[in-house]
Amino acid sequence: MPSPCVLAFLTVLISLSDSSMELYATTDVCPLGQFPCGNLLVCLPQSRQCNGVKDCENGADEENCVDNTGWPHLFDAFAKPNILESNECLLDVVPEVCDCEARRVNCNGRNLQYIPVVSSNVTAFELNGNQITSLPPDQLIQYKNLEKLHLQNNSIRTISTRAFSGLYKLKKLFLSQNMITTLKAAVFRDLHNLQWLILEDNHISSIRQKSFTGLKTLFFLSLLNNSLNNIPKKSFCQEMPRLNWLEMEGNMISELQSSSFQECSALTVLALRRNRIHIIQEGTFSTMQKLIDLDLSMNRIQELPPSLFKNLKNMKQLNISYNPLSHIHKDQFDSLVSLQSLGMEGIEISNISIRMFQSLVNLSHIYFKKFEYCGYSLNVRSCKPNTDGISSFENLLANIILRVFVWVVAFAICFGNVFVICLRSCTASDNHHHTMSIKSLCCADCLMGVYLFFIGAFDIKYCGEYNRNAQLWMESLQCQLIGSLAMLSTEVSIMLLTYMTLEKYICIVFPFHNYRAGRKQTLSTLIGIWILGFMIAIIPFWDKQTFGNYYGRNGVCFPLHSDIMEKPGARSYSTGIFLGTVILWVVIFILPINSALNPILYTITTTSFQERLKLCLQVKWQQLGPKETPHTISMTYIHSSTF
Repeated sequence: MPSPCVLAFLTVLISLSDSSMELYATTDVCPLGQFPCGNLLVCLPQSRQCNGVKDCENGADEENCVDNTGWPHLFDAFAKPNILESNECLLDVVPEVCDCEARRVNCNGRNLQYIPVVSSNVTAFELNGNQITSLPPDQLIQYKNLEKLHLQNNSIRTISTRAFSGLYKLKKLFLSQNMITTLKAAVFRDLHNLQWLILEDNHISSIRQKSFTGLKTLFFLSLLNNSLNNIPKKSFCQEMPRLNWLEMEGNMISELQSSSFQECSALTVLALRRNRIHIIQEGTFSTMQKLIDLDLSMNRIQELPPSLFKNLKNMKQLNISYNPLSHIHKDQFDSLVSLQSLGMEGIEISNISIRMFQSLVNLSHIYFKKFEYCGYSLNVRSCKPNTDGISSFENLLANIILRVFVWVVAFAICFGNVFVICLRSCTASDNHHHTMSIKSLCCADCLMGVYLFFIGAFDIKYCGEYNRNAQLWMESLQCQLIGSLAMLSTEVSIMLLTYMTLEKYICIVFPFHNYRAGRKQTLSTLIGIWILGFMIAIIPFWDKQTFGNYYGRNGVCFPLHSDIMEKPGARSYSTGIFLGTVILWVVIFILPINSALNPILYTITTTSFQERLKLCLQVKWQQLGPKETPHTISMTYIHSSTF
């Protein structure tokens, strides 16, 4: 009885029937790697969860697929807008160039070079997009009721230590997109009720001790996209004990010491994305027991201390993507029992194992560099990526069209080239050297067909369970050999076509030249081309440190798939050979076209070959069928010889 995969291939079905993929659970618990359809006694595999197709009758497989774990949920709670007051202006003094609603003044984009005077009972003052260059002392001291102050997108360079004196009720201060370089000591000392401090997109390179004195109620601090290269030696939260949300993305921080966040016990969100962090000391996050979201992505971290996340039992979202991590401890995430989302994109996990993710019982979303890694986290419902553009969870070749045409193209290549080799061997030719080149070209092209036959065979072998075998397959000797075979075929074919083109070019441009390649010269050139092709194909095996798993970066074992973590030597080699990178459709359709068309272009369509073939068939027919008169045979020979 043939397997469903073989039946699907032979009948060219678009997809397998749903009934063949569903497993009906006899208990409330589904097998590892499968998840229930809501309250139905039906289990679906991980690959069919959150894939955009409704596979469960009640649609449960496509519910709760959006990953809003961590800060998005918290931000909604923190950023609830206040109830709006009446639109009628309640202020006595308002500059003519500004607008007023209730006790709010809007002076955005008025080209102001200084802060204008308004009534002292103002509660919100917006001065975005002006040309203010400095904040002098005591200029705002009369605004005792001010709660929001917007100074974004100005040209502020200096801030006096008494610039915000008297603003005891200020809750939100926006200073983003300015030219601030330093935060002076005690500059915020009177802001006892400040909750939001936004300092994004400035040039802050240092924060002095006591800079945040007085910010006892601050819970949101944003220092995105500055030039900050260090954190104060004492705890960052020493003067902000209620700090709840800290964003320091896009700075130049290089090291996190164990004392950096020692008193940040109230912190729930810590974003350190896009810095230059390469060292994180043990115990850096040990006091952050309320931390929910930690982002360490896009840094230079090579190793994480074994107990770095030990006390983070409330953590729900962790992102360590795009770091050059060389090793991840098998018990690295054991303490993260509440973790729901884990980002590990762009990381080559050489020691990945099922043990690494077993303790993450609440994990619902995980993000890898390679979709093959999903086979090690079968307890996670949503694993990304679902495919690498070539293969899928189920099949080596993700698309049914590719799975069928790989056989069609392979057969066309092999049949066409073997047919030409046989005909060229059976029929006489005046140009033996050219025939020798054609046969050599057919042999090279035929290797491409053999390569495609192997890909099709292994696609059938792993049908339905490719993801469980993907890593072993790409690291196997078989994958390396057939990948080098495809490389050999491609390079030798290109070089032979180049040689034959040059030979014809010389004959056409210099028709009366006595130079013609002899047998020995032609044979030497062909042997040299094959040797060079072999060398190109096997060079990646010589230096694993430079090339890595050169032929095993994708399921079709062909080095056309490039990624940002690929070693520079391997990327340069691929680019030099192929002058760019493409994906599977090129491997299955574009490159083999050359192999399939060569026998037609260089043999079957030529007039001289057709005449010789016609004569050969007539002679064979005469030998097998009724005898023809000598006159008929003679006339046939004369007719064919004229071509």
